[in-house]
Amino acid sequence: MGDAVRWLDAEERRIWLGWIMSTRLLWDEMERDLQRDSGLSFGHYEILVMLSEAPARARRMSELADATQSSRSRLSHAVARLEELGWVRREACPSDRRGSLAVLTDAGYAALEAAAPMHVESVRRHLFDLLSPAQLADLQAIQETLLDHLLPLATERGDTRSKLMEEARAQLER
Repeated sequence: MGDAVRWLDAEERRIWLGWIMSTRLLWDEMERDLQRDSGLSFGHYEILVMLSEAPARARRMSELADATQSSRSRLSHAVARLEELGWVRREACPSDRRGSLAVLTDAGYAALEAAAPMHVESVRRHLFDLLSPAQLADLQAIQETLLDHLLPLATERGDTRSKLMEEARAQLER
């Protein structure tokens, strides 16, 4: 325990606390806009997006829980709510009788199509419209540096989300 603590200096502390506050407030605004504009929580929106991008608009519930960083029970409750709305249905997994699939219905796809333009506008209004091209380039470089460091750590821990994030990252780089 002889290692000296590398305390943050005043400027580093300001940067760190500013990062925390700005990212929390950004997510709050995006969630508020999504809720106001479409009646969807970000968690429900994220589930619909992930299902819409999957083959046959279906994903295993366990994979969907990992991808959304949700516990199995939390995802199950969210999918139950989306089922009540007629936007998602559950089906038995043909390759594994113990597993189940969440499947995006046509009504769910239509709800996503209606919500997406307003959500994208919120992302533009609260992030992209505020930053200059140079700031956006800096932000991209920062997120790439963080992902280069954090994704391998998550993989080493056995975090299944890291594989999904790597796949998403590869798609973004095309």
